Amino acid sequence: MDSEYNELLKDFEPQQIEKLDEIVEKYKGQAGGLIPVLEHAQELLGFLPVVVQKRIGRALNIPFSHVYGVVTFYSFFTMQPRGKHTVRVCLGTACYVRGGKKIAENVEKIFGIKEGETTPDRMFTYETVRCLGACGLGPVVVIDDNVHGRVKPDKLKDILNQYD
Repeated sequence: MDSEYNELLKDFEPQQIEKLDEIVEKYKGQAGGLIPVLEHAQELLGFLPVVVQKRIGRALNIPFSHVYGVVTFYSFFTMQPRGKHTVRVCLGTACYVRGGKKIAENVEKIFGIKEGETTPDRMFTYETVRCLGACGLGPVVVIDDNVHGRVKPDKLKDILNQYD
């Protein structure tokens, strides 16, 4: 096995690599095929590390610099592993003055990570946002698509424990 394949095995299962190759093959030679390949690859793998980008570029006969440029340009794509659940804490004005900052600090303390990071077990990715449009419910925490309003710091752990 080549060194690239071995590097892929650090983060992915052989079946995932095989499926990635099938996805690339499906779009090979199609004009505009790069973005659909990247979308499907990220859906399959969860993120697009450099080694995956290189494999895609080589298979599609596209320079790595172009693949990397697309991945880093579009905010939809991520080069870092994401958690099974995304926790977003609102730090907009209404949420902030109602305790959003304390909620954010508690999330960091509970998870042991900073904003923009993912827990080592890849269970949670933590983000902050400036406004979720639910100002009357502040402070607001959104986990995946579930809105939790009027969150109290001492109840945060109970909310997070609902997600496994």
